[in-house]
This record gives sequence, C-alpha cells and structure tokens, in this order.
Amino acid sequence: MTGLDLTTDVLVVGGGPAATWAALKAAQDGADVVLADKGYCGTSGATASAGTGVWYVPPEPAAREAAMAGREALGGYLADRRWMRRVLDQTYAGMNELAAAGRYPFPAGPDGKQLRNGLQGPEYMRRMRVRVQRAGARVLDHSPVTELLTDPSGAVAGARGHRRQAGQPYRIRAGAVVLATGGCAFLSGALGCNVNTGDGALFAAEVGAELSGMEFSNAYGIAPEGTSVTKTAFYSFATFYREDGTVLEGAASQGGRSVIARTLLDEKVYCRLDRAGAEARRAMRLAQPNFFLTFDRLGIDPFTQRFAVTLLAEGTVRGTGGIRITRDDCATTVPGLFAAGDAATRELICGGFTGGGSHNAAWAISSGTWAGRGAARHARSLGARAGTGRLLAAGGAGIRPTGTPGRGDGFREVVSAVQGEVLPYEKNYLRQGDRLAASLEVLDSIWKESRASLHAGGGDTVRTREAAAMTAHARWMYASALARTESRGMARRLDFPAQDPGQHHRIVTGGLDRVWTRTEPLTASPASPASWPGPAASLEVAS
Repeated sequence: MTGLDLTTDVLVVGGGPAATWAALKAAQDGADVVLADKGYCGTSGATASAGTGVWYVPPEPAAREAAMAGREALGGYLADRRWMRRVLDQTYAGMNELAAAGRYPFPAGPDGKQLRNGLQGPEYMRRMRVRVQRAGARVLDHSPVTELLTDPSGAVAGARGHRRQAGQPYRIRAGAVVLATGGCAFLSGALGCNVNTGDGALFAAEVGAELSGMEFSNAYGIAPEGTSVTKTAFYSFATFYREDGTVLEGAASQGGRSVIARTLLDEKVYCRLDRAGAEARRAMRLAQPNFFLTFDRLGIDPFTQRFAVTLLAEGTVRGTGGIRITRDDCATTVPGLFAAGDAATRELICGGFTGGGSHNAAWAISSGTWAGRGAARHARSLGARAGTGRLLAAGGAGIRPTGTPGRGDGFREVVSAVQGEVLPYEKNYLRQGDRLAASLEVLDSIWKESRASLHAGGGDTVRTREAAAMTAHARWMYASALARTESRGMARRLDFPAQDPGQHHRIVTGGLDRVWTRTEPLTASPASPASWPGPAASLEVAS
C-alpha cells in the first residue's frame, strides 16, 4: 500500500485521558504501542479544554459507602457495586500515581495536604502526553482512524486512517485495539467536543460489537448564549429568569433543566449567579478559570448581571451509553477489541446518570488502565501470529457505498439532517414515544441513503465517516429510548414519567442496516467466547 505502514502490539485510538492511560499502561506492560489521535494528543477533546472533578475517595469504608450510595438513585439503580469499588480503587491509585510519577501540581488545602479530587485539563493532558511518549509509545497526531481491520476469523487486527498533515493514508497491523474515541456530541458546539462524533461506536459495530445504555444520551449542558463553555456545576448558584425579568420557577441546573428547555422553545432564558457568596466566587474562579473567560471578554459580571443562556447537546459525552464491555479488562464482544472512557458504557459505575467529570473522569483513568493492560496481554497471547496474516476492512458507510456514489461534500447534508433530529429540545431532551418514532424513521432513511451514496469522492473521508457515525449513533439512541418505556436516570419519557420496577434491566443495542435492541438482566454473566459474533461486513485489504 502507499503511505505509512506500521506493525505494533497495541493500537490505541483516541487522544484523551482514557486513551493516554491505555497507551501508558500497555507500554509499561511491555507492549509496543501506537496511539493514533484525530487531533493533537494532549490538546484536543473535552478534558483538554477544561477542568474536571474526579471521583477520588480515600479508602475509608464510610467514605466509600457514601460515595457509592450517593449516585445510585440518580442512575436508576443500574450501577454495579463491584465495578464501583474497582473504579474507586483504581482511580485512587491512578491519581496518586499522577502526583508522584507524573508530578502533577495538585493544590494544597488548609492542612497542607494535596487536594486530589480535581484536575486542570490542559496541564493534566500535557503531562499524560509526556508520560506516554517517555514510556516508549509512538504518537500519531492529526491521524484519525477511518476503519478497523480484522483477520479472517473476525478478530480485530488493526486499523486504517489518514494522516492529515502528511496528506497520506496509513495502515497499522496490531495484536489488539483499544477504542478510546470519546462519546458523541453531534457537533453541537460544546467546548472540546468537535472531535466527539461517535466514530469508535461505528467502528465497533462494524466488526460486530454491541452497545449498551444508549438511551442515556440526552445530556444537555447550560452555556451562555452564543458560547461553548458548558460548566453546569456552577449554575447551582444561579437564579433563572424569563425575558420579562420574572423568576423562572422550577428552573435549576439539577432537577430543573427541563423547565429551561421548555421555556427556550418560546422565549429566551436569562441567568445570574447571584446565590454565590464572596468566598464561593473566589473559589469558582480558581477552580475553573476558563468558565469566566467568556464573561470577562464580554464585560459581564455573571454574579451581578443577567445573561442569556442556552442548552447544548452533549449526547454520550455526558451521557452514559457506549460500547458494551464484557470483562474486567474492558474487552468487548469481539476478540482483540477493547473500549475505554466515554466510548464505552459507564452504566457499570453510574447507571443511567453521570455528568461532565467526576465518574466520567474516574472511569477514563480506570478503564484506560484496564483496557491498556488487557490489550497488551491479548497481543502477547497471539505470539508469532500478531501482526501477520491477511487483513479485512470492516468500514462501510462513508467509504464503500452500496449504490452510486454521491457528491464529495454530501456529508454536510447528512450532518445537518441528523442534527435536525437530535439537537432540538422537543425531540431529544423532552422525549415522547411518537416524536422518537418519527425521528427514528427519518434517521433510518438518512442511514439508508448514506449507506448507498455517502462517499468522499477523493475528498474528506474523515468527514464522511463522522457523518455516518453520527447517524448510526442517533439511531441506537432513539431505538434504545423507545425500548425503555419508563423514566429512569436521564432517560426521561414524558409519556412514561414514572420508573417501572419491571424494567430494572439494561438495554443492549447494535446493528447497522437493521438496528436491534434486547434487554439484559443486571445479573447476566459476561458473554463467553463461543457467543462472540463475527464481523458485520468485511472487504479484503490489498497488501
């Protein structure tokens, strides 16, 4: 083939915290590692552009019990205590490692002890990039993966992609692949989420992997109108107002965001952080300085002046749905494929509700660690077979149209059409069965047309694949939302407002041309190798 051709033990796809922890731990485990990022590893993605809290709890029984119990009800009691304990242990170890080996400059509290329950994204990711490179991993920046490769048995054996700055394709043979590509925010404009288009979920589904919790995907973050910073935590100090200046009753950052959404359908909503005292204001500026940059540039004091707000969709970035994992090492239902971070389901530790940091940040550290080590072990188990043999390409929509190829810029229309079904509050946030069904019918049509004609035509294959991934993501979301005829976690249904004890299960989904769903009891054991499905579609890659 033309372009770069590499062979490695472990390929990590992504460049955020989960990806860098996976690459670091795989390399420390003795594996040869390549990390391929869509952007520049260390600066792209949701974490690198912000600060984040971390679910960091000292190993004190009472504190750990309170930490686990505190979010179970919010998540609809779908979390797994064993996994919660594992994540608490691994996150505690990981943050302490970051302080010692990574020399992260945690601030100190009044007693002089470091406060390790939060991270400044830019500094965190800068240090993680350095750690990955010092461990010996090769980093390919601006090198988005466009499809996975499998061997004839269906096991994942590498990937292909495009090096944007070099203007050339690349292929990587690998003994195992870790997908840490983040969730999907549908190019809504939320800060740092322009790279989060659901690519990893599409790649996984194309080789036969399953997804879980995709109904928990209607997360919207509060942001000043016309901006991208969705730091919702600080809005707990806010009072919300109607256009006429009267208080918007029931509106709140937690438990009252639907009131904001309904009101925004007809009029503007304003806000003032007037419930924060002087000490809280100082602490907020120190904790999240980028939250205030927009206000400072606009000459607005958010504590004393009203400002218009909007809600930006954050999908499975703040939601909990993602690729289903089946073992403690974050393996998927497909041999050789592992998932970590927001690309993987977070139901195991937070059920049907999470946020922008905290559990998600802890999950990135923990799942990245486990997936990296698991991938290294899997690659070693292949012995001399790793990186050899015939490769099959799994990519379909956006690469290999089944009909007459369309225009090279056809992805723009696809993205716009998908956004028309997933961004409006009345369709995605304020969910009802008839609206979900109508949107799913439209999305099925978009997928069918995209599968037949979406093609880069010598143009931007990355963008066409993003359009296909967003379409697939939306279909899994709405199919799962229709299958959960109740309100649980963030999966709220206006036509089924109560939680149904009979639906205390997980919803697994998958499929491409035909999306399917099934229920899975919380006590179900991991799938055995005999039940692993083969690839959904394959095409031999010329060597």
